[in-house]
Amino acid sequence: MPRSKSKSVSFHEDVTNDTFHLSEMKISDVKGSAEKRTMTLIGKNVCHDSVYINAAKIFQGIRNKKPKDKMLVRYGDDSVSPALTFEDEYSQRVSYELAFNALKYQELLEEILLDSCVYPCQSIPDELTSLLVVMLYDLQDRKFEAREIFDEEEPVAEVRKIEHFLYSFRIKLAAALARYRIKHDALSIEYILPETIRKHEQRASALPLCVWINTFKTSLQDVVRDLKNKGFTEVESVSDFNHYTYCMDQHCHDVLFFPSSLKEELLNSDLFADCKLLLQDKSRSLAVHSVQALLNMDGDVIVAHVGSHLTIAHMSALRNCSMSRVFVCGVKSSAKADELRNLFNHMGCENIQLLYEDFTEIRPTDPRLQNAKVILLIPQCSGLGFSNPIDFILSEHGDAGLLKDLLQGSVSKDKLCRLAERQLTELMHAMKFKVQAIVYCTSSVYPEENELVVKKALESGVEGHKLKRFRLVPPVFPTCSNPESCTDFFFRTELSEMSSGCFLAIIAREKDSSENVSVQDILARAASKGLLGSTAEETRDNDKKQWKVTEHGNGVTASGTKPKRAEFHHHKVPSPSNINTAVSVSKAVTKLRKKNVSQPVSYVQPKKPVSPAAGTGLPRVLKHAAHLPSIGKVHGRQMLARKARAERKKVVLKPVEIVFPPVISPYVCPQPGMPNSSSYFDRTGARSVSDRALPPPLPKSGQTNRAKESAVAVRVLKLSSRFTEKHQSM
Repeated sequence: MPRSKSKSVSFHEDVTNDTFHLSEMKISDVKGSAEKRTMTLIGKNVCHDSVYINAAKIFQGIRNKKPKDKMLVRYGDDSVSPALTFEDEYSQRVSYELAFNALKYQELLEEILLDSCVYPCQSIPDELTSLLVVMLYDLQDRKFEAREIFDEEEPVAEVRKIEHFLYSFRIKLAAALARYRIKHDALSIEYILPETIRKHEQRASALPLCVWINTFKTSLQDVVRDLKNKGFTEVESVSDFNHYTYCMDQHCHDVLFFPSSLKEELLNSDLFADCKLLLQDKSRSLAVHSVQALLNMDGDVIVAHVGSHLTIAHMSALRNCSMSRVFVCGVKSSAKADELRNLFNHMGCENIQLLYEDFTEIRPTDPRLQNAKVILLIPQCSGLGFSNPIDFILSEHGDAGLLKDLLQGSVSKDKLCRLAERQLTELMHAMKFKVQAIVYCTSSVYPEENELVVKKALESGVEGHKLKRFRLVPPVFPTCSNPESCTDFFFRTELSEMSSGCFLAIIAREKDSSENVSVQDILARAASKGLLGSTAEETRDNDKKQWKVTEHGNGVTASGTKPKRAEFHHHKVPSPSNINTAVSVSKAVTKLRKKNVSQPVSYVQPKKPVSPAAGTGLPRVLKHAAHLPSIGKVHGRQMLARKARAERKKVVLKPVEIVFPPVISPYVCPQPGMPNSSSYFDRTGARSVSDRALPPPLPKSGQTNRAKESAVAVRVLKLSSRFTEKHQSM
């Protein structure tokens, strides 16, 4: 009979496990935190009544169904999905593990019931058959010993009834199990399983522990120092593991690997209890690091599904040093939101915002998400690439049907089509947002959920004509030491003894220089092309946040004010003080006018063009000339008109202050209202047949110096034009 035990046995698994139950994370004081540092392992003979009930419900939904003519053990109706209620994370995990084991050995357990003549039994209805099978597996796993009962545990009548029934026939049941093992020549019941299942479980048990560093709580240097103090040694790779060793990941700079044999010891350490190290599969770290590599300093992130709370926390930690926010979709209820907030507060996350709506219900024009630059889409998938199916179900809120699919070795066509259709819908919806990139990640081994979904979404053209098209780009990781893994457009890891399997794809919008281009991007591109010379370094050293643009034609800067000084650092040019202001440059001016009439001058346009004020559109020297002939003003108005028409087509770049050496023409047209006595042409009297003012002939003396100075002015203007053209081509 079951034995009673008054002293309860507690089991607290830290939030560092990626399947930590949300409701358990409510720690308000130091005492509670200290209690979580102690973890008492529960033996095989400890299991609450509620665990059996939940395990029976799970098994009822995933059991193998036989044709009626071959069905010797009958189960109740499973048309309605039962509601599951778990006390904590431990009971949830044990319930799924118990149901999965009952599924793996369903044929064996049914054979034991029939061979021992324990079944059929009129006192046990068909609705309790699932509970009977689940409790039979647990009984044989305890070597047919009695279960320990807690005094404070609330008893469940059905569980106690089945337990008493099985324990009374324990000798017959043990004999039937022995006969079955002899018949199949099995040293233990594990040898009854198919070879593929045994290998899969061996890989899962030997899989190295993957953890990431929570930078909200600590740093890589501090963790390395703590591990060294605890006797750990860093090695190059997983193949070099030898008990107290660890290694750095080759793709993610904040990910560490430990031997699987150290799991219990690590989970009991202060590093895990204080949430400095968090246990999670590497595939999710690859996804969040891909997002991080695509973001600038202030871009927000949209996480399309709640999924694992550790994935969200890792994304939050990577964005810790920026002004970014992490938006999480699909929270659905205020109770779930409170649980998540408790979790994130305990881990130190401060930049997470929870959204109740499902991702597909949120409009792409939602004002809350206008600063979003990247979407992380980890949709529900078949999950056959995950090493531990229980971990996947609990951490990613996966379907319990994965357990049945894993045993069968494949997913049904109907289920695969439903999953792929939903994934395509979500990816196409993500492409409607005005974001720069989308990271798509699954734990599936099927192309229907991976490459084909991405290709179909790209071919759909769902972006429309207003947005730039998406295209595939290779994954880029902060520390990618394996070049082969970064050359393909799709990143994959195969299921092995070293890692779980995953699929990763990144689609980004085609580059457009007219779209949001940051100051840092422009400076970096210009410096890499040799356009800035020493100016870029001087600008960074002086912390200049803006370069002002001064256009020779309109004389307006990005702030709408007059240019202060003519400066051009990129090339050495004579200063205005070294140029004779009385020199004529008529040939250069005439040549430039002909060029300007046929082709407008390209220039860098400020984001908000300001109409030039009167008298500020000319360089400083020309502005003080009181005798300006009409042809110069008409030409200026023509230039302004051309530039006003071209403003709509210009690329918005970082404003730069460029002022050219003054060019003074010896002939000017009279301004309206100016006295004729001040006009230069009143003194010369030179007129053409069409009554246009003509420049007077240049005297022969000083023609050499004037020609040189004219060439300098032409060269400066050409260089400025080339500078702006290169900015536009970047």
